[in-house]
Amino acid sequence: MQPSRAATRAGRPRDSQIDVALLDATLAVLDESGYGRLTLEEVARRAGTTKPAIYRRWPTRQHLVLAALARRLGEVTVPDTGCTMCDLNEGISVFVAAFRRMPPDVLGPLLADCATRDELRADFMTMLFDPPRAAVERMLTSAIARGDLREDVELDLTLDLLGSLVHYRVLFGHAPISDAEIERAVETLLRGIATDYPRLLEHSREQSGDSATHQLHT
Repeated sequence: MQPSRAATRAGRPRDSQIDVALLDATLAVLDESGYGRLTLEEVARRAGTTKPAIYRRWPTRQHLVLAALARRLGEVTVPDTGCTMCDLNEGISVFVAAFRRMPPDVLGPLLADCATRDELRADFMTMLFDPPRAAVERMLTSAIARGDLREDVELDLTLDLLGSLVHYRVLFGHAPISDAEIERAVETLLRGIATDYPRLLEHSREQSGDSATHQLHT
C-alpha cells in the first residue's frame, strides 16, 4: 500500500528509508506480539523514528499494518505449464503460501477493525485478498482457453471455491491446510468443471512421471 494522500502534501520530501524501516518494524512487532498488542510507539522506537513520522505516512494504525502485510505478501504469481490439474494444485497453494507469510492471529482482528470503515475494508481487499485471487483467475482463464474447463464455468464462484478452504482456516485458525487436502479439493472441483476429467488426470500423472524421471537423472 502506498502512504496516504496526506503523506504527499507539500513540504519536506519523505525519507524512503524511514518508510522501509517503519514497515519492517511493524512486521517485527506483529511477528513477536501479534496485532492486538502492536503500538505505534513501539514501531517508531524500533524504526528509530517518531510516532508523528508514522502519521505523516499512514493516517491510522490499520493503514500501517495493511501496508506492512502487503509488503510481506509481495507479488503473487502462479504457473502456466499447460497441465490444468497441476496448475490448479499450485493455484490453491498460492493462496496457502501467501497467507502463511502473514504473522499468526493478525488477519482476523485486522479485518474486524477494517470492516466498519468502507475505505479500510476496500484497502484490505485490494491489498491482501485480491492479488492471489487475480493470479489464480489468470490460471483458470488459461485453462478455459485450452479447452480443459467448460466455457460456462462461473469464474467468481470457482475462485471462491478454491479460496474458501484457505480463507476459512486462516481467519479461524482451527486447522492446518495439508498438500493432501489441496489435492482432494482440486479433484473434487475438477470433476464438476472439467470438460474431460479422466484426460486431465492422465495428463497430470504423465507430468508427475516426467518430473520424477527428471529428478532421477539430475
